[in-house]
Amino acid sequence: MVAVALPVLFLLTLIGAWYLLVRLYDVPPQVVPSPETVGSELVRLPEYLATQSWYTLREVWAGFAIAVVIGVALALAISASRVVDQAVSPILVGFNAIPKIAIGPMLVMWFGFGMQPKIFVVVLLCFFPIVLSTVAGLRSTPADLIELTRSLDASRVKTFLKVRVPWALPQFFTGLKLAISLAFVGAVVGEFIGGGRDGIGYVIVAAKANIQTGLAFAGIFLLALMSIASYYALVALERLLLPWSRETTS
Repeated sequence: MVAVALPVLFLLTLIGAWYLLVRLYDVPPQVVPSPETVGSELVRLPEYLATQSWYTLREVWAGFAIAVVIGVALALAISASRVVDQAVSPILVGFNAIPKIAIGPMLVMWFGFGMQPKIFVVVLLCFFPIVLSTVAGLRSTPADLIELTRSLDASRVKTFLKVRVPWALPQFFTGLKLAISLAFVGAVVGEFIGGGRDGIGYVIVAAKANIQTGLAFAGIFLLALMSIASYYALVALERLLLPWSRETTS
């Protein structure tokens, strides 16, 4: 109960401060809308905003799932082979440094104006933290534990499945939680540059063009809400699959 009450209380405090500052400094609604203006937009267009939110959420989870599959496969190859590690890791670091918005127009040219280029941007942003956290987790197994499995004549496959994978899972979930937050950034960036008339990113751009700042803030609020829900869905999954993790770490 406390875990829910404290964030809600803090959010209400922020909204109260926002309301007071807007009223105190008489900020024009075209610059920063008041909380009640944002609330009225959420009430005025519930079906439209729900449809656009669902579109963005599908982009996020589709790209996130693809990034998990590819990222874990590559992380397994890197952790299993020094040659693959030395060949691939520098390329990954360099590729991750490329601003994803710079290749957005090319993605539109390659994939068109549908959902595909936006999903691809999500994959690009999620991919690196998943690979990095999975590799770090697989390599974090204590050497004495590996020696113990060898002394018991355990095969490499059994050692991997029974020792390395469980040891790596907490760091793997850390990467997933970081990646899901980046996924929403990727989806909105894709919607900004990918054209089309779908998604919360489009809602924000269109609202700003029409000087509907309240609607733009409503879209930002929905993005934050979806991001929080997705993050804590992964937290719940982690606690379900790794009940021992919180007891064995500080």
